[in-house]
Amino acid sequence: MGLARLFVRRRDGRVEVRLGDAGRSFVHDAFAQVVAAERDPDHEWHASLTPPIDPAVDQDDPVATLRRQSEMTTNAELALVTSGEQFLNAAEAWAWLTTLQVALRSVAVSHGLLSDERLAQSDAATLDYVRTLQQVLFALAECL
Repeated sequence: MGLARLFVRRRDGRVEVRLGDAGRSFVHDAFAQVVAAERDPDHEWHASLTPPIDPAVDQDDPVATLRRQSEMTTNAELALVTSGEQFLNAAEAWAWLTTLQVALRSVAVSHGLLSDERLAQSDAATLDYVRTLQQVLFALAECL
């Protein structure tokens, strides 16, 4: 994905997506994985999306958890639906950003990549996937 800017903020507020076919396929797959993980309890990313509830922690209030899950699903589905668009509005760009963050966290948790050392020891395909996710995520965050 080279040195070219992957995302550009237009004067009208929209975000132009400058990903090529390979980049679009990559983000589409990441978005599809997040949507699949939300729906399939056997998906390898599912556990990272819905961690166990600890009633002693306010953030694990079942109502708050349901609200977070609904928001994440909505963002992931919106990102998936808009993965082929040339321009994104603010809500769509935010959905892309949050869904890419979920995908990155899910890969890290499912592969146990919770330290730099573990990441460095991972196989080449996983390392390439994580670095590509990071590159797209950071490029979008910089644009927003």
